[in-house]
Amino acid sequence: MRPTGHPTASESSSAEVAAPKAPGKARRRRASRLFRFDRSLGSRYVAGADEAGRGSLAGPLVAAGVLIDHSTLSRRDRVALGLLNDSKQMSIEEREHLLPVVLRAASRVAVEVRCVSGIDSRGLHNTNIAALARCLERVWMDGATCLSDGFRLPGCTVEHRAVVNGDATSAAIAAASVIAKVTRDRFMRRAAARYPSWDFAGNVGYSTPEHRDAIRRFGISALHRRSFNSIAYSQLELAGSERVADVLVIEEPAAAVEEHPDDVEAKRADAA
Repeated sequence: MRPTGHPTASESSSAEVAAPKAPGKARRRRASRLFRFDRSLGSRYVAGADEAGRGSLAGPLVAAGVLIDHSTLSRRDRVALGLLNDSKQMSIEEREHLLPVVLRAASRVAVEVRCVSGIDSRGLHNTNIAALARCLERVWMDGATCLSDGFRLPGCTVEHRAVVNGDATSAAIAAASVIAKVTRDRFMRRAAARYPSWDFAGNVGYSTPEHRDAIRRFGISALHRRSFNSIAYSQLELAGSERVADVLVIEEPAAAVEEHPDDVEAKRADAA
């Protein structure tokens, strides 16, 4: 039984984007290496956790966990997952194409979302670690080997292994990377309609030149993280200024996940 809180098939299949080209030999070899790594661990079940949004100036942090049962993974699913890779190295079309494929192939999927106020109050690293740990705990089952991308997770109640550059090494982590990235980017593109001054449809919250210029001109919105004052905003010569405190206040709740994301990719200044 899948844990609640992950994207549904209807949400994942509704995005109107062009189908990506079939993966070439190099892509298929890369995906095969990801699955070989997971199978080399000697477990029927392999769970991976990854996040999106760690390096952004605005928006939530989204973590995802995926459990793959290698004994029941069909040839059809393996072929369909031929595009699987680190989500940051994939196009929007490829990620959107893979989302329903991952949901079909995975035995369990979980998503954890951490809002801006929570990130600011608890700290980015602590928030990230807790979200990744919770995802592994939700998808774990007896006998599973659990993997996290890059970090050991203190306080996680299941045994796990940190894999450096995990989203380019493990199929389970790469699959979680796709879930987290697509979920977060859809949210930010939907939120762009309520925060038009910062072009969240284009930068999805990351530090692009245009985004930094918008902060200089308009200050920060309710989706911007205050805990970045000492780093990002100080670089903009805004730390301690009235512009940082100039927060756009709205009465409506944060936007829900977008069903028809725009065909735009953010230039990431910091790997998420």
